[in-house]
Amino acid sequence: MVKENTKVGIALLLLLGGLAIAGLFIVLFAELADEVMSQEFGIFDSFIINLILVNQSHTMDLIMVFITELGSVWFLGTLSLIIVLALWFKGKDRWGALFFIIAVGGGGLLTTLLKHFYGRERPSINEEIDAVGFSFPSGHSMGSLIFYGFVIFLIIRGPQKEWIKWAVSISLAVLVVLIGTSRIYLGAHFPSDVAAGYIAGIIWLLLCLTALEWISWQTGSHIRPVKGLRNMLKSGLRMAKGKAGNLKR
Repeated sequence: MVKENTKVGIALLLLLGGLAIAGLFIVLFAELADEVMSQEFGIFDSFIINLILVNQSHTMDLIMVFITELGSVWFLGTLSLIIVLALWFKGKDRWGALFFIIAVGGGGLLTTLLKHFYGRERPSINEEIDAVGFSFPSGHSMGSLIFYGFVIFLIIRGPQKEWIKWAVSISLAVLVVLIGTSRIYLGAHFPSDVAAGYIAGIIWLLLCLTALEWISWQTGSHIRPVKGLRNMLKSGLRMAKGKAGNLKR
């Protein structure tokens, strides 16, 4: 019983921890959005843009165009299909495949809803680099963080050697940062758009991964979460009553 309660307690702490962190990022996103809509980020945006454009050149233009394509809808969509098929057929990870679809597809829908809700205009319009529509938050930044973040999660829980996990995870994290930087460099987004995209992406990714881990634990363990939680509470009440009885004596 004690061992079962410990497992339930750890699972519950992970669930609440994931939700709490997501909640903190929701507050952060709301604060950022409010200040952006109040045009209080003008100095910050201008400073970052000027800082990034210091190294502007034709060669850098080509590099940034290439990097920004690594976060485009068509590129991430193609890789997503490959990953889903690999998870479903090769890895036999049906829950992983399902939540990968929910994370990437739901993230795209959420980006569209947020863009239309805030309706911020872009610094410039350029169809060649997929810079059309509204600007806030950055779809490339949010989409790449969700996609590559989920891939990092899959790699971390995989059977690869530790140094491979670290190398790939760090490389993908740097890529996410570079994709956001490329959107600023190419004039597709303000820095605050990119920051908001990252924050919104973290929120959605955390919610999806928390739900995936909870369901995976529920289906893979003989302990049912609700039943286990009820048993843990009953044990706690019995212990409290026992201590109260000893004190009365």
